[in-house]
Amino acid sequence: MPNNLFKEDYTYKDSVCHIISDIPQGIAAAKESITRNYQDLESYMRVHQIFFYTFNPISVPTEPLVAKLMALAAQKADVGPMAAVAGVIADLAVVDMQKVGCKVAVVEDGGEVSAVSDRPIDVALAAGNEPLSKRFGFRLNKFPIGVATSSGRFSHAFSFGDAEAATVFCRDAGLADAAATAVGNVVKGNVDAGIAAGLKRGLSIPGVLGVFVLYQGKVGTAGEIPQIIKIEP
Repeated sequence: MPNNLFKEDYTYKDSVCHIISDIPQGIAAAKESITRNYQDLESYMRVHQIFFYTFNPISVPTEPLVAKLMALAAQKADVGPMAAVAGVIADLAVVDMQKVGCKVAVVEDGGEVSAVSDRPIDVALAAGNEPLSKRFGFRLNKFPIGVATSSGRFSHAFSFGDAEAATVFCRDAGLADAAATAVGNVVKGNVDAGIAAGLKRGLSIPGVLGVFVLYQGKVGTAGEIPQIIKIEP
């Protein structure tokens, strides 16, 4: 593989993942982690159904770990716990990849990225059929990092806002996922005011490093944003 990396796509129910590792054992560890934590979450939600439906934070359970981390991220961002599901699944997979010796461990779950790496990692921004979609991205150099994007126009996930893309950078993808939902929810109405509201909302959440908003063709940034790079189509 290029740069001596191993790459594999893996789907388990609603988790549609792309996995990158510097050792083959990392791929297997990530797949096992994704499956196990998804099953743990399903078992928990069969008993605690509000966890799946609510748009508001709920009390943090002690276990399973996947539900605990989702609830913690949701409380910080003031959203429902399912807003953090893809990011937390990715984070836990990266932790398990590191346990088997990975120095490069990247998991993208439905557009939310969790990564640790000993080399730069490039990620593209996808925003449906917008002209800027997959034309630019970010070069990640500081790890660990979580990158998540919410969209009011192109995502399967629910959003109260209208942004093409509300992207958040954190130390972990679980918080980034929840925070991106919170940011996306307030980007609506007047373009400049909507972008300003999104940036302000993002930086108000403890643990958020940077915020990027694409709304009606205009871009706003705040905080610490990785290097923006051009992506060849």
